[in-house]
Amino acid sequence: MSKRTWGDFVRDLKLFLWNPETRQCMGRTARSWGLILFFYLVLYTFLAGMFVFCLYIVFLTLSPHTPTYRDRVAPPGVTIRPYIKHTFNIAFKISQFSSWQPYVENIEEFLKAYDDKVQEDKNIKCTAGRYFFQDEKEKIKKSCQFKRSTLRACSGLADQNFGYSIGQPCVILKMNRIIGYQPGYGNPITVSCNLQKGNESDLPAIQFYPHATFDPMYFPYYGKFAHVNYTQPLVAVHFKNVKKGQALNIQCQLNGRGIINNYNNDRFLGRVIFTLNIED
Repeated sequence: MSKRTWGDFVRDLKLFLWNPETRQCMGRTARSWGLILFFYLVLYTFLAGMFVFCLYIVFLTLSPHTPTYRDRVAPPGVTIRPYIKHTFNIAFKISQFSSWQPYVENIEEFLKAYDDKVQEDKNIKCTAGRYFFQDEKEKIKKSCQFKRSTLRACSGLADQNFGYSIGQPCVILKMNRIIGYQPGYGNPITVSCNLQKGNESDLPAIQFYPHATFDPMYFPYYGKFAHVNYTQPLVAVHFKNVKKGQALNIQCQLNGRGIINNYNNDRFLGRVIFTLNIED
């Protein structure tokens, strides 16, 4: 048996790709290829249809407004403004404008949604001290007004620098949104701030605006699709006479029924920890 050459290999390959005598391509006629392609077209069309049908059935069971299961939702977390460079470290020098201006701009940008005129145009006045339950049949829920003017010295209206230019900075606290959550379960949720470590005398004269509680009238939250104009309630913390030239680790926490604020593995669950360092 003679040894096959490259020429034989190429000739056989050409014959396999197209045989002019049998009119076959890769061993199959046009009719055979057509049947195979038709079979797989029908098969994959059927599979795609089944997949789309299953998704459709799943979506029929889901609400675009609220999660189906909410029994394992944790208590709310807490965040602050200013929040820049993805850190909770507020450090500035009073005499250096550029060191504290970013904090002022961050707070101002955040509070634009709370401008009194914006709130009056979009939201309604609610009864303080009780939850604002709404009819589930209403697709678009009403939202309660929260005017930035209620933050008084931390509103940025009288002092556009939020106290940073004089070494008496404001920090804005807000709770994370949780659909259907009723903070305190009928009891008020209060806010307190203290030093994690050190002498409490280094952090005197803290003031809260409008007050050191989150009013129940802003709850429950019905989700972003239903609560279109919802603005979260805020608590402004005004730090006065803070000891200068020292980094202070401050913890602001929620207090009340159902609140967890001592879980070491989550520093934002029911509390927020940040550093405040002011220099002359």
